[in-house]
Amino acid sequence: MTAKRLGFFTRILDDAPAATRYDNAIEQIQLAERVGFDSAWVAQHHFHRDEGGLPSPLVFLSHVAARTRRIRLGTGIITLPLENALRVAEDAAVLDLLSHGRLEVGVGSGGTPTSFTAFGLDVADRAEVFTEHLAVLLAAWAGSPIGHPDNTLYPEAPLLAERVWQATFSAAGARRAGLRGDGLMLSRTQPRPADAPDRSLSDIQNPIIDAYLDALPAGVTPRIVGSRTLFVSDDRDSARGHAATGLRRAAVGLRRAGHSLPDDDLDTLISRLDTHLGTVDDVLETLAQDTALARTTDITFQVHSVDPPHHEVLRSIELIAAGVAPELGWVNTAVAHAS
Repeated sequence: MTAKRLGFFTRILDDAPAATRYDNAIEQIQLAERVGFDSAWVAQHHFHRDEGGLPSPLVFLSHVAARTRRIRLGTGIITLPLENALRVAEDAAVLDLLSHGRLEVGVGSGGTPTSFTAFGLDVADRAEVFTEHLAVLLAAWAGSPIGHPDNTLYPEAPLLAERVWQATFSAAGARRAGLRGDGLMLSRTQPRPADAPDRSLSDIQNPIIDAYLDALPAGVTPRIVGSRTLFVSDDRDSARGHAATGLRRAAVGLRRAGHSLPDDDLDTLISRLDTHLGTVDDVLETLAQDTALARTTDITFQVHSVDPPHHEVLRSIELIAAGVAPELGWVNTAVAHAS
């Protein structure tokens, strides 16, 4: 498949107070809209400022909706086991109306393991709870009675069920998403097997894509979004300098999550953390090797875990739209319509 839609993704991790982080993310999304990006996605994280800066993505996106006009707005992801599924259904319905139908709902079972304890859950039960909560969410959007024959969701949101995306690291999870006709969300990086630390991300994710496509009902259009770490700069050495700081800092937590990162050699970190950085020509060369990305319908680019300064993120967004994404099959429909 050729990627036809371009997204900007942020975990809101600027080295700044929370208010500044949110302001920066809003400015980045506004710029992404101006230069033609099709979507903007935000992650949800609880408690841990160094893993993600946003516990309430639907609240944040409601504000972004008022500051934008065209760009689609997505959650990447809502950690559904930690949420009251009915409240998610209601909040999403209201946000979708306020944004005039621009909401995309990415959900998953993941999240920082210690966060589950705070919500009274055992992380070992997350898959089971996710399945239960997803069923509640979808039933509410479908207009099914909620706890009593007189109770149904208001405002109604029957179309949101067609804009659900499921994030997964596994073929089994991809099959689950495919069977329901949901979109598939692929991560920017994944832990490697202990016996194959240099296995490519494509080698890991192509079987996930295969499982999704095999399970997809006949006649349902595939929706596959591939997230990738991409930082584009006018200066290769400057980009590597930011990566040296950001990736080495991120490696500490990623080792705990199962990534095989034996040392802090920069080129090893860039490779094993699936990071694309440098000039437009540099990143096009490495992205061309990503066979899984070539099969997606949507691409979302994020700067994590390079995490350069805000002004550098803005410049990267401009360079992606002008020089990178068109070479990957993206057509800037916003500019085409404007002209």
